[in-house]
Amino acid sequence: MKHYRVGIAGFGAIGQAVARALDAGIPGLTLAALGVRDPQRRPDAAWRGPEPARAVLADLAPLCDVVVECAPAAVFRELAQPVLEAGKTLMVLSAGALLRNDDLIETARRHGGQIIVPSGAILGLDALTAAAEGTIHSVTMITRKPPRGLLGAPYLETHGIDVAGISEPTLIFRGTPRDAALGFPANLNVAVSVSLAGIGPDRTTLEIWADPGVQRNIHRVEVDSDAAKFSMEIQNIPSENPKTGRITALSVVAALRKLTGALRVGT
Repeated sequence: MKHYRVGIAGFGAIGQAVARALDAGIPGLTLAALGVRDPQRRPDAAWRGPEPARAVLADLAPLCDVVVECAPAAVFRELAQPVLEAGKTLMVLSAGALLRNDDLIETARRHGGQIIVPSGAILGLDALTAAAEGTIHSVTMITRKPPRGLLGAPYLETHGIDVAGISEPTLIFRGTPRDAALGFPANLNVAVSVSLAGIGPDRTTLEIWADPGVQRNIHRVEVDSDAAKFSMEIQNIPSENPKTGRITALSVVAALRKLTGALRVGT
């Protein structure tokens, strides 16, 4: 079995959950390093296995074979470029940041690296990538979130939208994932993932609803293609961070297992 040294960039709710899973033991994988702002500060964690090294984001690449990106979108390039130039694998959760730095895809190709976008908090990417081998006519994604899960989004501030005062389901955005990646950088990475799997960030249609009647982040995707017509919906239980579902970290762990697993299910 091939063995991979895994680094985690960012140690928030998702990074901690992935670190715990790796520390508990996944065959063929070792938690090698954490990418943090201050390497001198020890994280508040009790390790069952060897304590991982700590390094600033730009210095993770030499310590790892695979780096899981769980950091703020603002530092995406600082982290991603050295990893890909070193020919390593980068697992990306900030798909919106990847969209704004899409030249890094060519960097990965040129240096023999790889970018993996796990499913995160969305479903059906297998079906979308399969349909994209044929012709997809349309993809529409409808997202409903509790208003608190949208707080702080630049789009709301630019347009003077106070979601805290919303008392009924309200459509606050309709457009493309490319536009949403700028206006909602911490909220709609799933929309970018859907677009990358299907017909791209400029042809996919996205609606964002602030809905005080829901307690979970709900994403519905409707696809019409020459191979199949299908719709999918997922209702995610929020993590400690209301902007992120619990399933996101589990998706990363599942994607890491596929790197070394004897059985791999799904496209």
